[in-house]
Amino acid sequence: MNVWIDMTASAHVLVFRPLIKILRERGDDVEITAREYAQTLQLLRLHGLEADAVVIRESAPAVLKHEAALTSALYEHFLRFPATARFFLAADGTPDRTRIERRKHSLARWLKETAEAAITHDFAYYLLMIGISHSHREHGPGGKIPPQFMVAAMSLTQTALAGIFRDELGDPARALAAAVAWNKLLLLHLNVLLIGYLMPPRPAPHGSSD
Repeated sequence: MNVWIDMTASAHVLVFRPLIKILRERGDDVEITAREYAQTLQLLRLHGLEADAVVIRESAPAVLKHEAALTSALYEHFLRFPATARFFLAADGTPDRTRIERRKHSLARWLKETAEAAITHDFAYYLLMIGISHSHREHGPGGKIPPQFMVAAMSLTQTALAGIFRDELGDPARALAAAVAWNKLLLLHLNVLLIGYLMPPRPAPHGSSD
């Protein structure tokens, strides 16, 4: 059985700790999330119940240290393949560096907000709007961005982060925990992004012609 326990107050750590132990001992998969409120995060660490959000925030400096390299590597990878490069070309067929720099800036913003590990209403809406934009608008000569390229971009990011954690965190156990926590969050982001692809197109204004 999969169980999700969200710790929103310090007392929850003490209340749920025995239940979490029982569930895990019988083989259930228990996912713990938490928010920074009072001593909630400190108590989770004290009792060995680190939430993924805690792991993400603690490993965030290692990720943000390589922010520029990550964003540059992702777009340079896209430019190496005609199928993905076409979304970033100017009218003359060369890479549109101005547009690519804008996209790098947007990707860096997403990375910084992701490092806070806080799925707020506004951030979820922001992700949904990205998905809608990619799936409903034309992007240069390439047109609309296929969903498989969104999946590929997230997979490339996950792989790059695993390498960063291996090199920066030193301890293999910490690196693995960070990679697992970030992978869970990035897959959640991917789900929201892909929901945008399912949204119906906006109806044409009344009286307009095709």
